[in-house]
Amino acid sequence: MSWEAVIGIEIHVQLRTATKMFCPCAIPAEGDAPNTRTCPTCLGLPGALPVPNRAAIEKVLAVGAAIGAKSPATTRWDRKNYFYPDLPKGYQISQLDLPLAEHGSIPVTTSAGAGSVRIRRAHLEEDTARLRHEKGADGTRASLIDYNRSGVALLEIVTEPDIRDGETARRYAEELRLLLRTIGAADAEMENGQMRVEANISLRPSSDAPFGLRVEVKNMNSFRSVERAIAYEMARQAEVLDAGGTITQETRGWDEGSETTYTMRAKEDSHDYRYFPEPDLPPLDIDPAWLAAIVAGLPELPGTRRARYVSELGLTEYDASVLVAEPRAAALFEAARAAQQGLDAKLLANWVSGEYLRVAKEGAADPDSVQFAALVAAVASKEISGTTAKALFAEMITTPLNIREVIASRGLGQISDTGALESIIADVIAANPQAIADWKAGKQQAVSFLVGQAMKASKGRGDAALLGELIRAALDR
Repeated sequence: MSWEAVIGIEIHVQLRTATKMFCPCAIPAEGDAPNTRTCPTCLGLPGALPVPNRAAIEKVLAVGAAIGAKSPATTRWDRKNYFYPDLPKGYQISQLDLPLAEHGSIPVTTSAGAGSVRIRRAHLEEDTARLRHEKGADGTRASLIDYNRSGVALLEIVTEPDIRDGETARRYAEELRLLLRTIGAADAEMENGQMRVEANISLRPSSDAPFGLRVEVKNMNSFRSVERAIAYEMARQAEVLDAGGTITQETRGWDEGSETTYTMRAKEDSHDYRYFPEPDLPPLDIDPAWLAAIVAGLPELPGTRRARYVSELGLTEYDASVLVAEPRAAALFEAARAAQQGLDAKLLANWVSGEYLRVAKEGAADPDSVQFAALVAAVASKEISGTTAKALFAEMITTPLNIREVIASRGLGQISDTGALESIIADVIAANPQAIADWKAGKQQAVSFLVGQAMKASKGRGDAALLGELIRAALDR
């Protein structure tokens, strides 16, 4: 039988703040000793009172504006009550009825085309502590609690059940992370637990049928896992229903090794948490002028920037997506264009998405945008060859360079004189009889080999395109 999946996504993201949500404790860093970033408030000690983090509130309001959501004139905090070892107070300060933002959307492009996912709500809450399950020297297993994370500001974003497959869920999560990074709300590094994706999945026989019982899937630690876990869970539920079984409303975890989901616990509903207004915090009035200032401070959003790169700069949708997907790459692209008016956008995009992103992924520092623009401009004008430019780029990543001075002082100008190149070609052809034989045997790659040899002979200064033309002409004679 054919089944339609109905999927909603909940994403928790650690906000980029200096201190926790309701206390002045610093945000824990990698390598901090356990339980060293704590105070009476985030430990839930009697008598400690919470004080909201203004920066965290502003970041969520900014997210709301970026997704086209509405923010209420007044919001409030609520207690979400449940008992678990990582929750020191026995409740979590969250938001239920009056979230900071609701009714927005995020554009999503998949293999099926462009679309969007509606956002039901975005609200603030505090994170829990971290449980660590370890084995002692005697082999005894123990569960330890590190309260460093307790009280860290969390943004929770909940979609409407608009998603129908794993690919859309993945693209939505990727686009959300890009948006959060672009506006500076969060780093959202999934590998470090700063962004946690949970999917609520159910099946129904047709698009007009009522929703089925939903299963929540957790522990998806990469975008790839999000797509694969949802695909597996859809297939698992379909198999159960096709066999005449029923779906149990539960929370399941994703096991990366076996690529399967497993039962964790029964799935709770909102009434199980016994929400009620937080008595230690008054309602929060959102001043329209405050909100307007936050909106005015937003940078150009990813979707808008991609569209501009295509319509105004003539980039392909692929090139635009690659640039915008990495905020540092987009920043370098923009800075280089500002530094060198009239610089060819396509050539610059190729250098940013190629050479720059390659070294950036290896942890290299960003190059000086003015000198980077000068380098690409020298390539565009054929003042230097691509080979020479790549060598200079590798050098400028670690050593400050003035590109104009280096080209002049080192005599790196590209050789485009036909006579000089033909002399180099004659020597290369004479030294490589096997390549000539290969060419005569119909092996076109022999030309590429000879161009490479000519570039080597010219110490990287030859015009590769012109060399190719001259070599073919010489071979045809």
